Amino acid sequence: MKLSVALWSRSEIMTEPVTIATGATPTGAADEQSAARAVQQMFDEIAPRYDFLNHALSMNIDRLWWRRTARAFRGTLSRPDCCVIDLCAGTGDMSVALRKVGPEAKMFALDFSHAMLRHGTTKFIRRRIQPLEADALTLPLRDNSVDLVVSAFGFRNLANYDAGLREIFRVLKPQGEIGILDFSEPGGLLGKLYGFYFRNVLPRIGTLISGVKGPYEYLPASVHKFPAPDQMLRRMEAIGFYQTNWTPYTFGIAGLYRGKKR
Repeated sequence: MKLSVALWSRSEIMTEPVTIATGATPTGAADEQSAARAVQQMFDEIAPRYDFLNHALSMNIDRLWWRRTARAFRGTLSRPDCCVIDLCAGTGDMSVALRKVGPEAKMFALDFSHAMLRHGTTKFIRRRIQPLEADALTLPLRDNSVDLVVSAFGFRNLANYDAGLREIFRVLKPQGEIGILDFSEPGGLLGKLYGFYFRNVLPRIGTLISGVKGPYEYLPASVHKFPAPDQMLRRMEAIGFYQTNWTPYTFGIAGLYRGKKR
C-alpha cells in the first residue's frame, strides 16, 4: 500500500472546536491514577503476543510507519552525540527503527510496563538500546538533556496528554525535537470501512489471539478519544512547541506529529 506523502501544517487542517480530553480513560477508571494502573495492567497482560498482534492486525504496515518515522529525524539521529528517548517503547520496535537510522546515538527505550520491556530484551541487547522502566508523566531525566523524544502508538495511552507534553518539553534541549506517531480517524468512505474493521473486527481478532479481552476493546475507544490533528497541534503549541505539523500515513489511519522546543 502506498503511503501518503502529504505534510499538513496547523493552518492547513480544518479547525474544529477543542474538546476537553485529559487523557486515556479505560473502562472503570475513576481518575488519572486508576487510568494509568489499568493501562499498565493491560499491556502487561498482552506483552507475550504484542509483537505478533501488531504485525498481524496491521498487515505489517506498522513496520513501514516506524521506518518512515525514524527517517523523518535522520538529521538529529545522525549526530554521534545525540540522546534519544523512545517513549512508551513497549517491546522496542520503534527503538530498533531509530537505531538503524542513528547507529551512534545514545538511545533509551522507556516504558512503565515491566512485561513489555522484558519481552523486548533481545532487541535491546542486539541494538545497544538501554531499557528504562519509568512513567512517562514523571520522567527520571534532567531538564534540557535530550535531543529527540519519539513515541509510537503509546502517547495516546497517557492518563494526561498535556502533562505528557510538558514532561517531554522539560527534558528536551532547546531546539530538541518531538515526534508522536499515533492512530487517527480518517474521513470519507475509507474512514467508514476502516472504522468498521477497527471497532468490530480488530477487537475480536485481538481478543481471540491474545486471550485477553479488555485491551483490544479499549483500543478503538482510545483512538476515538485522542485529540484530532488540529487539536493536538494546538496543545503542542500551548506547551511551547513550534514548527508543529502532522503528516498523515496510509490515508490518515495514522500520522506523525512533529515539533521543536523553543
